[in-house]
Amino acid sequence: MSTPTDTAPFTLLPNALADPTARWRPEQDAILSDAGLAAARAAISSWPGYAPTPLVPLPGLARALGVAAIHYKDESPRFGLGSFKALGGAYAVARVILRRAAEAGRRAAMEDLLEGRLKDIAAALTVCCATDGNHGRSVAWGAQRFGCRCVIFIHATVSEGRKTAIEAFGAEVRRTAGNYDDSVREAEATAAREGWVVVSDTSWPGYTEIPRDVMQGYELMAAEAFDALPSPPTHIFLQTGVGGMAAAVAAQAVRRWGAARPRIVLADPDRSACWLDSLAVGRPVAVEGDLDTLMAGLACGEVSLLAWEVLKDHCDAVMAIPDAAAVEMMRRLARPEGDPPLVAGESAVAGLAALALAMEDGQARAALGLDRAARVLVFGTEGDTDPGLYRDLVGADAETVRRGAA
Repeated sequence: MSTPTDTAPFTLLPNALADPTARWRPEQDAILSDAGLAAARAAISSWPGYAPTPLVPLPGLARALGVAAIHYKDESPRFGLGSFKALGGAYAVARVILRRAAEAGRRAAMEDLLEGRLKDIAAALTVCCATDGNHGRSVAWGAQRFGCRCVIFIHATVSEGRKTAIEAFGAEVRRTAGNYDDSVREAEATAAREGWVVVSDTSWPGYTEIPRDVMQGYELMAAEAFDALPSPPTHIFLQTGVGGMAAAVAAQAVRRWGAARPRIVLADPDRSACWLDSLAVGRPVAVEGDLDTLMAGLACGEVSLLAWEVLKDHCDAVMAIPDAAAVEMMRRLARPEGDPPLVAGESAVAGLAALALAMEDGQARAALGLDRAARVLVFGTEGDTDPGLYRDLVGADAETVRRGAA
């Protein structure tokens, strides 16, 4: 099934490759594992300012949509960066420095890095990446905190607000022509020429170690959410860019619950639906063009190969949704009926917007097993990371929304 009805404003595709009873394979454990999660948790929880982000029940929205429960993992307070990305990019930067220390014959731990005993190792490094905004901010923050030089590549449509936010952490920001995938290639080529280290949240053949660290950091967010839930969810809706976050959540779900795991539904922007297109043909394929979606953090035309190894087996369906659905959900969360107001950026709400669209369509509800007993978990992956754009879309700034005065 592609479109559930002739008038549906979205596309729904069940994943023909998925097996809900599939075990977590050794090849997948080499990507994301309990040991890797324990190491990431120990490291990140030692950073000043660490605290689990809130898991917010939304009973009013659940009643309105016709499900039993919705829980929203609010990543907007994460380390003051406004996004879950702080868990990935900065952790990967730290791991790069620790590996360099080991290569130099120095035994070092995260404590040594935090207390400045690896300043000489860090100062000799330049890290770089391509970004739609949030990942670059995390890498820049990590580089500033640990003492590296940092260069961030942004593509043509990344807002000036997001560029300025990255520069605030001391990074040099270079704007490139083309789309996100073009900026990834530019970052890789420049790093190879200059001897820099690419700290990317996507992976490609021959480049997997650092993206694995990024994803392992993301898995801490899933573990926090699952630990805080009153009962396991029946469904998890996850927005997808390259897929690293979705794969990290799926990995934690499969390892924790096995064959009893929730149904996992991906949500692509319909203007950069790389997961929809890839799952439709059973292999990674690239989406061409400018990928001009308002959901800027999800404007990716190529899936991460590491994420593909996880999600091809362990996601049950993918939806492609329009920008308008994301904007409507941002406004709905800002002015809720019976729930606390939430500040959610345009890339934070794709999963929740996909749930709302599916609940309006009988064929989609049936295909996804959604009914009044469904308990749904979503991840609000960013707050107002572009405050000006947020204000324009919602009609109020974040502080006004938080006060309940929007």
